Amino acid sequence: GCFLFVRVSTEREIRACEMAAIEDFVNKSVLVVTNDGRILNGVLRGFDQVINLVLEDSVERVFSTTAGVEKVPLGLYIVRGDNVSAIGEVDESLDSAINWDNVKAQPLKPTVH
Repeated sequence: GCFLFVRVSTEREIRACEMAAIEDFVNKSVLVVTNDGRILNGVLRGFDQVINLVLEDSVERVFSTTAGVEKVPLGLYIVRGDNVSAIGEVDESLDSAINWDNVKAQPLKPTVH
C-alpha cells in the first residue's frame, strides 16, 4: 500500500497513491463517509481521477439517538469526489451479523477542512 507520510514530492504522486488504494475496492462492498456526514454502503463499481465514485445497490445508513439505523435505498448512486471524506471495504460477514435495528448513535457532524 501507499504511505502518505513518506516523502511524496508531487500532487500527481499523491493522486496515483490514492487511486491505487481505491482500485483495491472495485467490485467490493464499501462504506463511504461523506464530508456532510452521510454514511453510504454499496458495491463500488468504478471511480475516476477526481475520486467520483459509482456505487451499486447502495443504501444510506441514517443514525439516530432514539431509533435504530434507518436504511434508505439509493440504488445506483454517484458520489462526487470532493464530497468523499473516507472510504473502506466492508467485512460483509461482520456487517450482516450486526442488528442495525438496535444500533443507536448520534449522526456524524460535517467534516471541517
